[in-house]
Amino acid sequence: MPTPDQLTDAEAERLDAHWRALLYLSACQLYLRENPLLSEPLRPEHVKPRLLGHWGTCPGLGLVYTHLNRVIRNRGLDALCVWGPGHGAPAVLAGSWLEGTYGELNPDTPRDATGMELLFRSFSQPGGLPSHTSPDVPGSLQEGGELGYSLAHAYGAAFDNPDLVACCVIGDGEAETGPLATSWHANAFLDPVHDGAVLPVLHLNGYKIANPTVLSRLPEEELDALLRGYGYDPVHVRAEPGTPHARVHRDMASAMDGALDRIAGIQRAARADNTGGERPHWPVIVLRTPKGWTGPADLDGLPVEDTWRAHQIPLPGVREDPERLRLLERWLRSYGPGELFDDRGRPVEQVLSCVPDGDRRLGAGAHANGGRLLRPLPLPELEPHAVPVQRPGTTAHEPTRVLGGLLGELLSATAGRRDFRVFGPDETDSNHLDGVYGASPRGWQERQLPTDEHLGRHGRVLEVLSEHLCQGWLEGYVLTGRHGLFASYEAFAHIVGSMASQHVKWVHSAREVPWRRPVASLNYLLTSHTWRQDHNGFSHQDPGFVDHVLNKSPDVVRVYLPPDANTLLCVTDEVLRTRDTVNVVVAGKHPCFDWLGLEEAREHCARGLGVWDWAGTERHGREPDVVLACAGDVPTQETLAAASLLRKHLPDLAVRVVNVVDVARLMPPSEHPHGMRDADFDAVFTRDRPVVFAYHGYPWLVHRLAYRRAVHDNLHVRGYKESGSTTTPFDMVVRNDLDRYRLVMDVLDRVPGLSVRAAGLRQSMADVRSRHHRWIREHGTDLPEVADWAWVG
Repeated sequence: MPTPDQLTDAEAERLDAHWRALLYLSACQLYLRENPLLSEPLRPEHVKPRLLGHWGTCPGLGLVYTHLNRVIRNRGLDALCVWGPGHGAPAVLAGSWLEGTYGELNPDTPRDATGMELLFRSFSQPGGLPSHTSPDVPGSLQEGGELGYSLAHAYGAAFDNPDLVACCVIGDGEAETGPLATSWHANAFLDPVHDGAVLPVLHLNGYKIANPTVLSRLPEEELDALLRGYGYDPVHVRAEPGTPHARVHRDMASAMDGALDRIAGIQRAARADNTGGERPHWPVIVLRTPKGWTGPADLDGLPVEDTWRAHQIPLPGVREDPERLRLLERWLRSYGPGELFDDRGRPVEQVLSCVPDGDRRLGAGAHANGGRLLRPLPLPELEPHAVPVQRPGTTAHEPTRVLGGLLGELLSATAGRRDFRVFGPDETDSNHLDGVYGASPRGWQERQLPTDEHLGRHGRVLEVLSEHLCQGWLEGYVLTGRHGLFASYEAFAHIVGSMASQHVKWVHSAREVPWRRPVASLNYLLTSHTWRQDHNGFSHQDPGFVDHVLNKSPDVVRVYLPPDANTLLCVTDEVLRTRDTVNVVVAGKHPCFDWLGLEEAREHCARGLGVWDWAGTERHGREPDVVLACAGDVPTQETLAAASLLRKHLPDLAVRVVNVVDVARLMPPSEHPHGMRDADFDAVFTRDRPVVFAYHGYPWLVHRLAYRRAVHDNLHVRGYKESGSTTTPFDMVVRNDLDRYRLVMDVLDRVPGLSVRAAGLRQSMADVRSRHHRWIREHGTDLPEVADWAWVG
């Protein structure tokens, strides 16, 4: 790696002035509510009554902020920084306030003493700023309240952003998490021709909340071997308590310049022949600093700086203890605020000399406010991909295979602009989405073998067997102004349940920040679902991700259960147009009956739920005797089969069939934006007739969503009740009492008078279920009348 020019003494002094100003502002956010410039002796009433926040990581983050300013200004870089240690929000806020971005976005907080005091007062206080790098923080891309996702986010930001350098500060506590450990592999997917670069900064300050960190205690040669094994070239910067700041600044500047020179060289070589060649070894900076660096060295005879005691508030109880208040004042004055700010609280010229201009400032860049860059997708017309439906339930297609053709056309349509990607954990083929390969191979930078298929250095279909990494990539991608889809086996979406929660919270909070622009939605396609995982068995059978998502902010979450191929096309077209939501689409990959033509599917999806008149036996002018409702492709098939049996055996029974695509329609509008008014809901489901509801997932979710409805006491829901195995497809529904014969029995049990009048029919339904059990054990296949069933109508 080339050796950069050394900093002059004057340059080092200017960098140190910026860094000291940033640290002063960071520490004051934790403590002060008045006297922001310490223009008078510090008194207890100048200090916040509740001290909240984290100091320990701020000095290291501030050092990175200062030196990123320098290289951005000197090199004209297009850069953003992903701040992994989210507890370091005071440092990031301080940097954005110093550069002027914070005051521009929040005009009531100008870059002077008044704004300084408002910043201090608002941090970690009711009605103010959260304690993490939330959407309120200019330049932030993730909150970091839950650790582990920063490096995946940085790579997601770099994909298809060839001019971007995404710096990523990784805390050493965060480096112990599984998602972060997996994220080191992301360089195997970074295309140096079409993508930007990621510069990880592994920040080792030695401690978590109360324990040492693993990587900080590794011998340097072991850590180097680990990082080199991951495909990185480590560069070390080390500071100890008492290390002269000028030396640290010189070492950090040298590391930054060397890393960026190396990145530029890699990209030049790759782009010269447009192939990329062998995967390069990208640089990583290993930054070792004391935890709580420059803060109080000790308290009450115990060390604080460079220990876990510096993690949060290094000097507690300062309002009550005069000696501690004196220590706080000495600490804050050690940064020399009188040298860094003029008498009106404005940063002096030396402090701002390294700060870039305009949108190159870290807090002002468009990539961290991705809605500024977002363009609508050139979505294909649905007609060429739709399946023809002459009569409902007489033909069948694989919904995801049909969707794969649409996604492939979308990848082709975005080939020039490169702002759409498909992500998945090694399941694109398995999920029958392989139609995308005609437009793009799977991205891959490692060596290839003759037996490999559909691999390419410039591919925009990314697969790695880590749901965490797939989701992190997609989050970074959409938050920086692009679009994407994450396809996964339904049962294993739970792996990213906590990530989904964090993203929902981010989007919910970002909606409340006026300067945040809407970004593309995060879209899940959950397939290979519970009801057709009969071959993989119990471990692959779990539909609960929908329950998890619907517990979250109703303004953000949406769940769709399209019953066939054409409704899946329509739902996908809809979710790819949405902004600032998390959309979950559950659809099967196995052959599924075609129920609706394209126009009918469009109308049905627009309604979210509706009556299928052609499937029922209602008498015009009066309410039905029973409502058969369904949500999901397999429950729809079983419901239609049950309706067919009732039509045959009880032709005088008035049956209404209702299909639900948008699950939130079951809720009232007071609880979800897609909820139905009571009058509309009652018109579909009635107020007092029996409703037998066949649902894709856990049945209690439907009860929870519809508990306020007038018909709820007459609502009986069948769904998955945690009974699974390696078995036949139909046995899965029988095991969970979702099969057509059980649904008919439920109708007979709930329509007044039928249980006696149709006792023989009920017994025959129970007999078929018994015969089913014997048949599958003898033949290993489903009953012929089930396997060969089709809708007659």
